[in-house]
Amino acid sequence: MRKKFATTVARTATRIAAAAGPERMRALARFNRYVTNPVQRLWAPRLPGMAVLEHTGRKSGNAYRTPVMVFIESGVLAVPLNYGPESDWVRNIRAAGSAGVVHRRKQYRLTDPRVLPADSPDLPLSARTAGIPGRSVFLGDLEPVSGS
Repeated sequence: MRKKFATTVARTATRIAAAAGPERMRALARFNRYVTNPVQRLWAPRLPGMAVLEHTGRKSGNAYRTPVMVFIESGVLAVPLNYGPESDWVRNIRAAGSAGVVHRRKQYRLTDPRVLPADSPDLPLSARTAGIPGRSVFLGDLEPVSGS
């Protein structure tokens, strides 16, 4: 039931992003950074279809915590990129090569970050079915952090 709900939400968000277009989605991303993300960081680490990515700014060196919608299967994390692969958090994590992840109150280390087309056969099935062709998905391998 939870996976079906998360897939439905992701599919709907992806369709809205496709209809809105890249310029409007980048404007929404700026709004979310300052308005909705601080609130989402409160519950995202606890919800099944959400996570918080902990990364360091590639230019500033500042620590960031970015809430995202996720699909996790067989140790692989997938995030639909409704704002596009040029999002700062995507660029930060790819530049660093790793990030921290908090999902359902557990700590993970994300490694081997990459961006793939939403219809790539290398994606977990749930992420493939949530996306629409022409969009991208952020993908990384998850390793549990000891003690979490």
